[in-house]
Amino acid sequence: IENPEQADPAEGQSILSALAGIITIPTADSPAAAPPPAAAQPPATATGDSVTYRIGIRLADNVLEGGSNPLLLLDELRGLGDCTVSALTETVPLFEMFEPGRCYIHWEAILTTTQPRSAIEDVFIFVLDNAELKIEAIEPEHKRLGEILVERGVIAPAAVEAALAQQTRLGSLLVKDGAASEDVIAAALAEQRHLRTAAEEKAKAANAAASSVRVPAERLDDLMDRVGELVIAQARLKQHALSGEDLHLKSIAEEMERLINELRGNTMGIRMVPIASLFSRFRRLVHDLSRDLGKDIVLTTDGEETELDKTVIERLNDPVVHLIRNSLDHGLESPEGRAAAGKPREGHVHLSATHSGGQVQIRIRDDGRGLALARIRAKAEANGIVAAGAKLSDAELCQIIFHPGFSTAAVVTSVSGRGVGMDVVKRTIDSLRGTVEIASNAGQGTEITLRLPLTLAIIDGLLVRVGRGCYVIPLPAIEECVELSDEDDHRSTDRSFLNIRDELLPFLRLRELFLIDEPIEPFQKVVVVASGDLRVGLVVDQVIGEHQTVIKSLSKLHANVPTFSGATILGDGTVALILDIAHLVEFGQQREERRRAS
Repeated sequence: IENPEQADPAEGQSILSALAGIITIPTADSPAAAPPPAAAQPPATATGDSVTYRIGIRLADNVLEGGSNPLLLLDELRGLGDCTVSALTETVPLFEMFEPGRCYIHWEAILTTTQPRSAIEDVFIFVLDNAELKIEAIEPEHKRLGEILVERGVIAPAAVEAALAQQTRLGSLLVKDGAASEDVIAAALAEQRHLRTAAEEKAKAANAAASSVRVPAERLDDLMDRVGELVIAQARLKQHALSGEDLHLKSIAEEMERLINELRGNTMGIRMVPIASLFSRFRRLVHDLSRDLGKDIVLTTDGEETELDKTVIERLNDPVVHLIRNSLDHGLESPEGRAAAGKPREGHVHLSATHSGGQVQIRIRDDGRGLALARIRAKAEANGIVAAGAKLSDAELCQIIFHPGFSTAAVVTSVSGRGVGMDVVKRTIDSLRGTVEIASNAGQGTEITLRLPLTLAIIDGLLVRVGRGCYVIPLPAIEECVELSDEDDHRSTDRSFLNIRDELLPFLRLRELFLIDEPIEPFQKVVVVASGDLRVGLVVDQVIGEHQTVIKSLSKLHANVPTFSGATILGDGTVALILDIAHLVEFGQQREERRRAS
């Protein structure tokens, strides 16, 4: 429901009543239901504790004909933890009776993991309809091979006693007597090894439990705030020490700076969480949408161990969900369309995350039809977004889809096509001080790259001066600094372009942008910044140096000023505004377009 105020309370109550009937929880309108018997409840497992599972996997004989690859499923299962997979080949026929394309092997896996049982089921979610998947939690304890085999029902206790009487290795004797195959023995030995390891790890965890403490997220936020105030106080101490001649004070200031930098790094590290907590939410989304859209889609992930600030991850969920929905609906063709284009009937969406300097790059890539750049251009000209016949690069055409209300979809569906959402994605990423880039190849697919800062609390910036005011430029956005000579300054009076290594670079004079009337100082500097594929120079009076920037939100009165993303407090107590590079680059591009048009 797009407008919650129009919701029908009666319909909502009927849904809640039906749900309460399923989960046996009484509501105000339904009689109390008896809770399910305790025996039906699975054993509770503390979050973070490792559990060992015995997993029996028997896929349908025709699973290969459907395009599924069991090896990829087993590799994904191994990614959940310490996993040993044994192939059971008892049902493989003689060569003369072997049919290519049939799956005769089944598997048994012993997995020790901290992931929930549902994560194991999600691995096989696309083949569960024609497969037997048996998942059994086993308690970590030391077991002999004979005990494991008897517990499984593979052999009788008498066979174990007879083998032990011969004082030979039990596994070898059972294989020799034909009581069990080598595959079964190998699988049982793997379970014995996992149980022994799990028991040892459980003992270590019990000993270490007293050394770990659970801390509410609010306390971590408070700690980060205090560290930020400490960074500001340290900057004041450093400035005071540098202004005097007291060597002892300078030594103390340097030592304080080193300690505070270490404290800042450790505090930021505590707030970091693996991006796997974000990626894991999308497996069910892709499964449900693939069923609703009638498409065969596989989701793969990479770089789930990449860490990002918890606040950033919380705000990333909705934008990434919208991008994935667009990839599934608009990007990937139907199975028939993919077959006609010479592609596998199964579409592929890949999520990946990597560290790049002080940023994290998240990529959403599909192997679909790609963006229809001609249709985007035609619709943009029809809507007056771009001038007819204007020269635009492919990257600039791709960025048009982020315009509010823009859509090339001929049919509006429940998934997408209304022209809302992509502009919200762009605004959300901009509010996180990140960027969105799109690369598309017709018939091959589309890749969307999100570049985000590691944290929203403290960043590294370059402190510059324009007139009497100081400003901070985020360091990851800066490519280089060059001097604006008097010759270049006079030459670019009408056309603000700078020739850097035979490449024309547009630049903005921040003096003009901020309406500073003071006389122009000699030896102005140009700070070259980048936002996506666009590069712009910012002319400043002085480059002061690198600065640890504690970000403070602007007041409600200034929150809508797009040029600045926040403010920070300098060592002398004055306030320096933090420049929003994405909006400055966009402003410079629009200004140049207006200048060309005039």
